[in-house]
Amino acid sequence: MVTRPTIGVLAVQGDVREHLGVLAGLGVDARTVRRPAELDDCDGLVVPGGESTTMAKLARTFDLLEPLRQRVKEGLPVFGTCAGMIMLADRVEDGVPGQETIGGLDITVRRNAFGRQVDSFEGDLELVGLTGPVHAVFIRAPWVESVGEDVEVLARVPHGPAVGRIVAVRQGPLMATSFHPEVGGDPRVHRLFVDLVEGHGSLDHRG
Repeated sequence: MVTRPTIGVLAVQGDVREHLGVLAGLGVDARTVRRPAELDDCDGLVVPGGESTTMAKLARTFDLLEPLRQRVKEGLPVFGTCAGMIMLADRVEDGVPGQETIGGLDITVRRNAFGRQVDSFEGDLELVGLTGPVHAVFIRAPWVESVGEDVEVLARVPHGPAVGRIVAVRQGPLMATSFHPEVGGDPRVHRLFVDLVEGHGSLDHRG
């Protein structure tokens, strides 16, 4: 009998329902995470887009921030999108004073790097591990200013004023995108993360 991975979506703020829908469509056990006990049952976690400072404050309020940090240190596969990328970053440029993150990704991100809500845009880009372009939607998105030596760059902006900017990365069991793969009907980026969860051995604790 094949064990389906359980993948949680951090549900304190942001695009929770959209991620749950994509994950369920891929055949995983997708569920919301608002409390530490719910995190304990997860083989992987998605940190959605939203507002990174609000998300961090609510995670602190729900007593989730330290458990999240601990699970990341223990090797929990986590996929952050847009604000979720900021939440996974070790360093943040243009953050608010005292802004907290989960950390774990050896990257520096620039918050709201592509501009305000009115500057949101979309376009196709190539992403390592996928055949054919991904249609990427950027909404008040960050970009990655710099990466550590163990971080793999998965995608860059292919053209325009931000050409060459890093918008997708992976480091071990952690993965992050500046854009929103949960919109647009293409589940391939989530499939990459599900494959990462299934290949990481994180199902072992469930017997």
